Amino acid sequence: MKQNIDWNKLSFHYTETDYVVRSACRDGVWEKPYATEDKTITLHVAATGLQYGQQVFEGLKAFRGADGQVRVFRMEENARRMARSAEGLLMTPPPVEVFCEAIRLALRKNIDFLPPYETGATLYFRPVLIATAPEIAVAPEKDCELIVIPTPIGAYFPGKFHCTPFVVERHIDRAAAFGTGQFKVGGNYASSFRATEAAHAKGFDCMFTDSKTHRYIDECSAANFIGIKGNEYLTPRSSAILPSITNDSLMTLARELGMKVTRRHIRVEELAEMDEAAACGTACVISPIGKVYDPDKEITYHFGEKPGPILTRLYHALKDIQYGRCEDKYGWCEVIKV
Repeated sequence: MKQNIDWNKLSFHYTETDYVVRSACRDGVWEKPYATEDKTITLHVAATGLQYGQQVFEGLKAFRGADGQVRVFRMEENARRMARSAEGLLMTPPPVEVFCEAIRLALRKNIDFLPPYETGATLYFRPVLIATAPEIAVAPEKDCELIVIPTPIGAYFPGKFHCTPFVVERHIDRAAAFGTGQFKVGGNYASSFRATEAAHAKGFDCMFTDSKTHRYIDECSAANFIGIKGNEYLTPRSSAILPSITNDSLMTLARELGMKVTRRHIRVEELAEMDEAAACGTACVISPIGKVYDPDKEITYHFGEKPGPILTRLYHALKDIQYGRCEDKYGWCEVIKV
């Protein structure tokens, strides 16, 4: 039962809802997703999800639109990315239809927690896949459980769309080339905590560099990097970077604006040549970067105190699709009857 929630004071933190949705895979067979009020996990102490980190997750949102309809953004793409992550850890991926059925059920069972349109808040889903079979030998197990955790979250920018400062990190790696960086694995985020918390203590967010040379931009904290250079949309290409669904969507919109879209290695020094820069991801869509400080070279790259015009246009273009304020010509949103 929904408590009195001040939708305008929500942030990106967990707020408990009525139900989670679960589905287990045993011997390669997935059960039908079901809703439950039980928000605990009963795991064998030797489960490989605990012993060896066989665990992946996703993140996606439902929106109450300007027209009153409820939309979920690119749900099937999240299902496919979870499948790629699961396969990367030799887990049994949930079929797309199981994943999507679980999201729809989680939305319907927790519809009272979907924030009103005017607030800019959304209902966020965190699907988690964890290996459950017990094993002490260093080997993967196939039995696993999918759990969809819904929670209402506030607008990433509760006030004005604004810029954040970043600091270049060359001494702690988020993920290694050809490792698990391209998969949405919990361990990638845990390994970044030392760097991100140190950056936060100094008033910055963290810009990771590649683990091999530390010359190239990797991820921005837990998000992809975007650079705008004239009419070019630049974003890193690396086997250590998670393929962002938000970034993919923004690249499509940038091409629609007539921009050249380039994915390649980007040297940190190239920040000096860029007009705008940002991090992008599910939580923020676009988080503009005001400045980047490079402590090893004692250089600061400035992009201004206000978001640039191209990033602002892209931000609003994607938000308009998510909230049903314009035509969804790419079919990114599924309208859910509730």
